[in-house]
Amino acid sequence: MTGQYDGQSVVIVGAGTIGIACAHYLSKMGLKVTVIDRGKLASACSHGNCGYICPSHVPPLTEPGAFSVAFKSLFNPQAPFRVKPRISPAMWNWMWQFAKRCNHQQVLTVGKHLQAILDASMDEYREIMKEHAFDSEWAENGLLYVLRTQRAMDAFAKSDEMLTEEFGVSATRIEGDQLPSFDPGLKPGLAGAFHYTGDASVRPDRLNQQWVELLQGSGVQFLEDCELSSVEKEGGRIRALVTTEEKLEADHFVFAMGAWSTRWSQELQCRIPIEPGKGYSLTMARADSQPKYPMLFPEHKVGVSPFEDGWRLGSMMEFAGYDETIGDSRIQQLRDSARPYLVASVDGEAEEKWFGWRPMTWDSLPIIGRTKNLHNAFLATGHNMLGLSLAPSTGRLIAELVTGNQTHIDATPYSPSRF
Repeated sequence: MTGQYDGQSVVIVGAGTIGIACAHYLSKMGLKVTVIDRGKLASACSHGNCGYICPSHVPPLTEPGAFSVAFKSLFNPQAPFRVKPRISPAMWNWMWQFAKRCNHQQVLTVGKHLQAILDASMDEYREIMKEHAFDSEWAENGLLYVLRTQRAMDAFAKSDEMLTEEFGVSATRIEGDQLPSFDPGLKPGLAGAFHYTGDASVRPDRLNQQWVELLQGSGVQFLEDCELSSVEKEGGRIRALVTTEEKLEADHFVFAMGAWSTRWSQELQCRIPIEPGKGYSLTMARADSQPKYPMLFPEHKVGVSPFEDGWRLGSMMEFAGYDETIGDSRIQQLRDSARPYLVASVDGEAEEKWFGWRPMTWDSLPIIGRTKNLHNAFLATGHNMLGLSLAPSTGRLIAELVTGNQTHIDATPYSPSRF
């Protein structure tokens, strides 16, 4: 289809992984693409995440009992999943909508929709990695879920059984006495692990940087420190975007603004019920005994990402609004939570302390598609904790919807019109 839409133009607001992926596929369709961002390219959640590409992450956040965990966190500032008490009608409405969906049927229904876009995205990633020589540490080594206690091991086995029966996704079980030989970076005495071999990982900052450079070489224009100020509309369409740098006119407009999206609901004449879910990460220099595999510790809700020149600890989900602080206690909590599992010292000097706001929807599904009231406006946001995993399929869906082509998967479940 390349070249069919030569002469048409599109402006993408947001230069995170999602915006970059949208630019990739729209450019392939032959459109003239401009991407703007209020900050630096591929910053925010696209920069310091754990780098997991995880088709195994099928179950939505709306699992039975999830709201109970969130409610109890009101009284525990150190809870890894925390709702900070504050006066915010939008946040409490979001929590109410989230609570109504915390049931097993929702897990099955939403899980099917998540699986469709997760699997499609993995296929797209493999094509992209085959076509372009990105030096981004792409590795298909799977994702390891490590459990400390036998009780947790037994509980996770039930979750894995549900994944197998309902979604055809299953892990290789590794008993505790086998773990140190499987990954010498893990301490002896752990209960065991489950290895989802179909997952992959990448160094997110390198991927995004090289992806941007590739697109710039093919004519995509990126504008940093260019903040959206207002939207000019006429006759049910967007005519132009007014930014802090210039006015941008185009045939189509894609809004991939992550956690900031909800602030533009009124201008875009549609509901965008997103709450920022704050996460943290800590990146340290390479350690000789650091783990080989990307891994998660479900009991402590911490992830570990080994890189060629270092390693990263990442975790937390805080509903605290647009809080920009990085508390020392949260960074220390990352270290302490990983300590019982790892041979390497978790007390190394921090090369980077980071936070990002994940764009959380109350039904755990992304928002992808044309807005109801503006014919040439499209949303690509609300990817929760799966932005990196879902980016390629999202970009391809947006390109197909903008150009009126048949979509590679059913786009209906992700439509903005569901709100």
